[in-house]
Amino acid sequence: MTAFEFSADPDRLDVEHVHRLLAEHSYWARGRSRAVHDAAVAGSRNYGIYDTATGAQVAYARVVTDGATFAWLCDVIVDPAVRGRRLGVRLVEGVMADLEPLGLKRVMLKTADAHGLYRRFGFVDVDAEGWMVRGAQ
Repeated sequence: MTAFEFSADPDRLDVEHVHRLLAEHSYWARGRSRAVHDAAVAGSRNYGIYDTATGAQVAYARVVTDGATFAWLCDVIVDPAVRGRRLGVRLVEGVMADLEPLGLKRVMLKTADAHGLYRRFGFVDVDAEGWMVRGAQ
């Protein structure tokens, strides 16, 4: 059985593989350019799950944060080849543990299909009244 490990080490990121995962296998970042992806990675805290035998990255998440009061958890994805092994749970668990010492008042996210995963970590649905966005597609 393959073993996996969580890491917050940005030097371990396989940025090319993560870009391909997001651009080809996500509904929210399909077609995202590599330049936009690289800029997003550079401005975020980045996390991964890695195959311990090969070192290959098999899951990714990033967090945009001010490091004091607010964070946005985004781009959470698990490689289709290893889905169903609870790696999404391990990834979010690791991210939340890494953010805990910051004492953030609020961590937000948006999902169309993974509500059950995030509820395990205390996320709740919110009333969107009052939310505004600029540049929505």
